[in-house]
Amino acid sequence: MSQVVRERAIGMLTAGMSTRAVALELNVYFSTISRLQRCFREFGSTSNRPHNRRPRVTTPAQDLHIQHLHLQDRLRPATRTAAATIGLHNQRISAQTDRNRLREAHLHAHRPHRGLDLTAVHLCNRLERANAHIRCRLALWRGVLFTDESRFSLFRADGRQRVWCRVGERFADVNVVDRVAHGGGGVMVWAGVCYGQRTQVHFIDGILNAQRYRDEILRPIVVPFIHDHHLMLQHDNAQPHVARICTQFLEAENIPVLGWPAYSPDMSPIEHVWDALAWLGVYDSVFQFLPISSSFAHLLKRSGPTFHRPQSTT
Repeated sequence: MSQVVRERAIGMLTAGMSTRAVALELNVYFSTISRLQRCFREFGSTSNRPHNRRPRVTTPAQDLHIQHLHLQDRLRPATRTAAATIGLHNQRISAQTDRNRLREAHLHAHRPHRGLDLTAVHLCNRLERANAHIRCRLALWRGVLFTDESRFSLFRADGRQRVWCRVGERFADVNVVDRVAHGGGGVMVWAGVCYGQRTQVHFIDGILNAQRYRDEILRPIVVPFIHDHHLMLQHDNAQPHVARICTQFLEAENIPVLGWPAYSPDMSPIEHVWDALAWLGVYDSVFQFLPISSSFAHLLKRSGPTFHRPQSTT
């Protein structure tokens, strides 16, 4: 607290107000007013007591300048600011001093959130789609087949992980996480879900292009399923999905497609299916000891009716 606020707090206490009432009035912690009152009783002053701490190497003006630099450039490293700042006694400050001044201003370093570079057109399309579907009833969404692809790797790359270990155990075998190049293998699958129904799972070997998407997924799986249940197709704007041969094929088969603007958020219910499969244990030991198809059959049997892998027609 500033000296003016301290004197005001002592005046309130002297006038008979309680410690808690003063804390509420000044919007500070109860313990702060309690320590101030105890210090005033012992030393008869509200000023800070003399201390032997290291003097500050920066002036208040430099503190504000440091804050201004990092607010102008949020990705600016502390080492760069420290190298360009001359403190008192013509000494350069350290990067830790720069971080301390930022923390005093309630500026803390965090990992930046990753987001899409959306233009004004993208934002406008997103808003128009949201307004168009905000009042849609359940009957509309019951008639949509939500489809998507997902890749399941043997070893997940979840970013930074932590391990609990004693001193000297950093390189013990139990504290070492195995790392395999390229994820250690995996499987790419396609599936679709709708209200009360779901398609079979299609396992994708290799790269999925527009022709394979039409011949292996749309023609044998999507078209019969939609015609049987009178549904509307939803898929994202992946290049194979919006290729000309696929859009022309869907138009020729009279398959209605739900509009999906570019860079739309992943709000399709099929995303929850992939998350549920992961939670059920796609990345557990069952994936390491069973074949890929057996693992999926085992997991999907635990979650409901089994998906069947289509047999080769060749």
